[in-house]
Amino acid sequence: MLRWRVVSPPTGVKQAPRASALPPDERRAMIIAATLPLLLEHGEMVRTRDIALAAGIAEGTIFRVFPTKDHLITAVIEAALDTTDLERSLAAIDPLLPLQERVAAAVSVLQQRVVDVWRLASSVGIRFAEHVRRPTVASEPLVCLFETERASLAIPASTAARTLQAFTLAVTHPLLTEEPMPAAEVAHQFLHGVLVGANQC
Repeated sequence: MLRWRVVSPPTGVKQAPRASALPPDERRAMIIAATLPLLLEHGEMVRTRDIALAAGIAEGTIFRVFPTKDHLITAVIEAALDTTDLERSLAAIDPLLPLQERVAAAVSVLQQRVVDVWRLASSVGIRFAEHVRRPTVASEPLVCLFETERASLAIPASTAARTLQAFTLAVTHPLLTEEPMPAAEVAHQFLHGVLVGANQC
């Protein structure tokens, strides 16, 4: 069962092996990846020397890619908010599973996303809020999940996808609930409602 009280990354920075020469885009991505766990642990007080140590590069290399530490932190936030991995995980759900199991799998992915984003927001505070003022868009793989059942839906698939996202957030976010609802229970309540004798899928 997912618990939002996740363990913080271990204290201390492990030195990575010295990185070999990489194309600019790969170097940038590598520095961002090395920075994220340190940012979660230390917030904006993270030191570039520790980032360099974790990435296996010289500290000066960071500033050949990012003009300032602020630019690097902004890039980490943007990368963390990118939905590419989320969409990929949702698209990988087995379409042959029964609907309730597919929805539960989707909820599990969405819940992990809520936890990950909350941890980052807790680490960088106001700076994070500046990057999340964007409309919620229904996930395409999630819409497709419901499209396969459109004959049984009482609402459009896109509406079902957005509603599931909102419901999952409400029963998972640490500021909204003391304990996240298990994914299977979220799926059951979403599909069957709260009334006794509601139609089963």
